[in-house]
Amino acid sequence: MSDHKALSEMITLLSNEPAPLYQQVKQGIINLIRAGHWQPHQRVPSESEMVVELGVSRMTINRALRELTSEGFLMRLQGVGTFVAELKAFTPMLEVHNIADEIASRGHRHASEVLFLREEKAEFVAAQALGISVGAVLFHSRIIHFDNEIPVQLEDRQVNPRVAPDYLQQDFTQGTPFAYLTGIAPLTAGEHVVEAVSATEEERQLLQIAVGEPCLQIQRRTWHQQAVVTCARLLYPGARYKMFGRFQPQN
Repeated sequence: MSDHKALSEMITLLSNEPAPLYQQVKQGIINLIRAGHWQPHQRVPSESEMVVELGVSRMTINRALRELTSEGFLMRLQGVGTFVAELKAFTPMLEVHNIADEIASRGHRHASEVLFLREEKAEFVAAQALGISVGAVLFHSRIIHFDNEIPVQLEDRQVNPRVAPDYLQQDFTQGTPFAYLTGIAPLTAGEHVVEAVSATEEERQLLQIAVGEPCLQIQRRTWHQQAVVTCARLLYPGARYKMFGRFQPQN
């Protein structure tokens, strides 16, 4: 079925529904996705095309697409278009895993782009977090991780050079910082803080998300024995990721 015919059938359905128009458009798009007409990663008609085909206002279409994006049915890449999303990937809330392994477990391909990998002088907050002196050397990396060429995590990481002196010599397009660090300094303790945050303009561009789209942020610190190994800020597009955890009540 062509997009033209699919949208034409949606028009017929819309005329028989009492719900607000934007909700009718939303439900029509959801029906097309669930029926398999639009597959994951497939580009859907643009706002302009839907306005013409459905005969409704751009405001109505824009609201429907925005809400479908926030609910995880669609993903919008700036300057590229709107695509059908897969079911949200999840990252374990109470565990620490290698993102490359998470992506591979879904049968997808992991890739990464290193934005920078460098030595810096520790300012007060970083020094406190890593347990080093203010002004001491630390290692800093910033990396984007991709799931089937779609950006799913922006990793900003500071590393204690005493624990990982060869960190700057690693090729993190071939392996992740997590895999390297746990290989040389196995995790013995960790803590993390999870928040919903707004991305900066630069972060939106790197993650290819729209203005106002929420992000999931994990701030994580890990230890090997008594030494802090690393502090990382992990930023996920909210429409592409969710958290998952399991627990048992204590007797």
